[in-house]
Amino acid sequence: MTMDDTDPWLVRWLPLLAECAGADPVLELGCGDGRDSATLAAAGLRVEAIELSARAADAARERRLAGVRVHNQDFRAPFPLAEGQRIGVVLASLSLHYFEWAQTLELVERIHALLRPGGVLLCRLNSVNDRHYGGRGPGRADEDNLYLVDGAPKRFFERGTVQRLFARGWRIAQLEELSIARYEHPKVAWEALLRRD
Repeated sequence: MTMDDTDPWLVRWLPLLAECAGADPVLELGCGDGRDSATLAAAGLRVEAIELSARAADAARERRLAGVRVHNQDFRAPFPLAEGQRIGVVLASLSLHYFEWAQTLELVERIHALLRPGGVLLCRLNSVNDRHYGGRGPGRADEDNLYLVDGAPKRFFERGTVQRLFARGWRIAQLEELSIARYEHPKVAWEALLRRD
């Protein structure tokens, strides 16, 4: 089994993602080394992937995936799509939890504006029950469950926080707390499928 086989989370979502994407690309926020991009590409989907880390973006490009373009940028910057373009799918696996609450809300609003009505955001978010990867860090007094982990802010979500994040303009189609076998220790995260109203 390769490392890529340890977290095959996207497989069950591929038929829905293909249906919602149609001819448009999937926008992937925080693609890392391209693991999820590879799964999407293997299913015949085009991907516009964004990654902040130059090293990880280079690793994703080295995969030479057909139909995948990797952009080395902060995804709080304008998305690499045509102005006014609306798409059917945004993917954000373990990438929306690095920001102050106001920035997180703004990002979710930008995703909402980008999606067509009925489009989907599929995301995974750190759970407060994630004890191996920072869920017990030194808390910030101004925001619940935002911690400094290795010097960077990292948010951990309760069910109610996820529901609050997607309270305006979204329908939560699925919200499940799961254990991920991707790293050295199990990681606990929320897996959420959101439909844009």
